[in-house]
Amino acid sequence: MKRHERMNALLELLGERGSLDVEEAATALEVSAATMRRDMDALAQQQLLTRTRGGAVLSAVTYDLPIRYKHGHRTEEKAALAEAAAAMVEPDSVVGLSGGTTTTEIARALVSRPDLAEPGPQPRLTIVTNALNIANELAVRPQIKTVLTGGVAHSRSFELTGPFSELMLHQITVDIAFIGANGLDAQTGASVHDEAEARINGLMAQRAARSVLVLDSSKIGTRCFARIGGPELFGTLLTDSGMTREAGEEFIRQGMRLELAPAPADGPPPAPGR
Repeated sequence: MKRHERMNALLELLGERGSLDVEEAATALEVSAATMRRDMDALAQQQLLTRTRGGAVLSAVTYDLPIRYKHGHRTEEKAALAEAAAAMVEPDSVVGLSGGTTTTEIARALVSRPDLAEPGPQPRLTIVTNALNIANELAVRPQIKTVLTGGVAHSRSFELTGPFSELMLHQITVDIAFIGANGLDAQTGASVHDEAEARINGLMAQRAARSVLVLDSSKIGTRCFARIGGPELFGTLLTDSGMTREAGEEFIRQGMRLELAPAPADGPPPAPGR
């Protein structure tokens, strides 16, 4: 396991348990105690955990993992979601993408489509995003017109938020928007950890002729701090086949169209009742 993946796994373990001692973490991640101490010290310097005598606890400010630590989480599901989302897009469309690892994969899937990769006198697609990392990847693609909202950069998610982002979004229209979230439940709707992020995500969805909420099924049933919106904002929910049948039926009753991405070819079959 590479160091980046190991640190990601350590933070996820801390998220589940709240605290870990060095030996416990080293055993779980199959490394030496000395290696685990170095990893904990490095993450403590980034204020992602707090070192204790013999271990570590999750930092009080770590309510969400920085995006650079999320790339290894549910990668197959996110790749399947990205392919399903990209298939919804027509050439010459204006596409809105919020920040996040799933929407980053959607951007990559879009630029990999042969019909959108062909060079021509005009861009084959316009992508509007408030995510610096997505814009950075797309800026070198001449067949894609990349529009980046203004705003203040969020150090954890690379997203731009604030009044400058809102002002720009109020001036445009989008054909289809893909919005990620940290949680979704039937009562609250889609939610994220940060209120400024929630506001921009909601506004991007409002500016779209079709708004698609896209997230993997592990986030369904989770409620986070800041609400983005529910069926009044999102006409379509795109998720994977790990969602329970009962949850899917509830979202359909609320008026959302349900789209399920195909399961990864080498992944486990869905659990009974799903």
